[in-house]
Amino acid sequence: MDENKNTQGLYQALWNSADILRSKMDASEYKNYLLGLVFYKYLSDKMLYYAADILEEPTNDVKKAYQIYDKAYNDNDLHDDLLANIKDEFFYCIKPNLTFTKMVESIFDGTFQLENLAQAFRDIEASSEIYENLFEDVDLYSKKLGNTPQKANQTISEVMKQLNQLDLAGYAGDMLGDAYEYLIGQFASDSGKKAGEFYTPQPVAKLMTQIVLHGRENKKGFTIYDATMGSGSLLLNARKYSNEPDMITYFGQELNTSTYNLARMNMILHNVSIENQHLHNADTLDQDWPTEEPTNFDAVLMNPPYSAKWSADKGFLQDPRFSNYGVLAPKSKADFAFLLHGFYHLKDDGIMAIVLPHGVLFRGNAEGKIRKSLLESGSIYAIIGLPANIFYNTGIPTTIMVLKKSRSTKDVLFIDASKCFTKGKNQNLMTDDHIQKIVDAYIKRENVDKFTHLADFAEIEENDFNLNIPRYVDTFEEEEPIDIVELSKEMKNIDAEIKKAERELLAMIGQLAVTEESKDIIEAAMEVFRHEH
Repeated sequence: MDENKNTQGLYQALWNSADILRSKMDASEYKNYLLGLVFYKYLSDKMLYYAADILEEPTNDVKKAYQIYDKAYNDNDLHDDLLANIKDEFFYCIKPNLTFTKMVESIFDGTFQLENLAQAFRDIEASSEIYENLFEDVDLYSKKLGNTPQKANQTISEVMKQLNQLDLAGYAGDMLGDAYEYLIGQFASDSGKKAGEFYTPQPVAKLMTQIVLHGRENKKGFTIYDATMGSGSLLLNARKYSNEPDMITYFGQELNTSTYNLARMNMILHNVSIENQHLHNADTLDQDWPTEEPTNFDAVLMNPPYSAKWSADKGFLQDPRFSNYGVLAPKSKADFAFLLHGFYHLKDDGIMAIVLPHGVLFRGNAEGKIRKSLLESGSIYAIIGLPANIFYNTGIPTTIMVLKKSRSTKDVLFIDASKCFTKGKNQNLMTDDHIQKIVDAYIKRENVDKFTHLADFAEIEENDFNLNIPRYVDTFEEEEPIDIVELSKEMKNIDAEIKKAERELLAMIGQLAVTEESKDIIEAAMEVFRHEH
């Protein structure tokens, strides 16, 4: 494996592969084709290299690896042992004629058929429940690829030829997984509001992950849970801040099946072992999961859909996730339902970070009662106000709420990070320096003028359990006093400039050649001028 391959070059080459599809469909659709084909090529190349290795003919050339594999596959003496070894390692095995390498060869010799690619997908999906239905969103027979089978054939062929230039299985560590993340981020940017379904921007993910891993970077067997996991990017950030990344166990649930499949691919491309990924496709609020051990986790990270609707059926008052609070989150705003679900699954010594709209900090009625209960138990540890316009699916400012169980105190740290951004073309961006500033403030837990405030319970109670950040962090900046003398001079200069412009305009009108047609127009203009002055 080459540790020094050009990462940016890989990112750009992958993104360029989407050019062929961009004119044909929205980003929310073409992401399925490109990400599916990238994943298929990765599985194919990885298997071919492995086959060459176990056949004791290691190579860095995927074409050579294919030839070695094809020969052994068709050798009666080697066939069975070869397939058994590959399936033990990967849980799938691709026939030689259905490998990505062979498909591209057929593209160049004019014999490629989409049905062969569809068969390759079906074979991989049928090989193990790990890969079940993974390619169901790659609709190779969609009219959007082309009005005729020949045109659809040509579209997919062009994408595959672009990807063929990349040795996807030859990248070390998390490099390919990070490149996949980059693609997902680019698709999110192109998708706009639809991106909220599957992606949390990396700066926010970095901030939340550093918070929940602080002081536990060396923990072996760390467990992390996201009940609204999207593409899994929030979960996978834990690998970057743990000193034991290969021992992290991931638990995630996602309602949208397409996004759930994206998360599964993302895990595999980040080399997360099968036994360390536990992903589930279902409605988090309607049906609790997980309900079998383990059910509580070291960290809970969530970026749920903001103010989503849910059933709020009275039966949920008996649900152990919500029963301690006596009320349910309102039907029109499920924010606290998501929060309580995640909090229920947090270990007694765990940390939870969740992104929510600011309304959860001050809205009354049922939400006010839930908030008061959490504050009285000391469960709310910190409130971090984020800048506006940093998410793809909304321009509103949001907040990160950090929660802990079994605390001996009830104080809450408020951080106003609303100005921690740089202006981007379409969005505001949080840099690593911004993130570090917030993390440092979170760790120090001290008062910093116009940035942080550590509020004790009495102060919060005095504010009637309203957690609106401006009540605790005063960011008001007094305007500089007006210099009356300087202002008078400016007004005098402006008045002189206006009179000069008037004289020039009158001179220009006086020089105009008056005709019968223009006479009335000029007189009307002069009348307006005299009326105004």
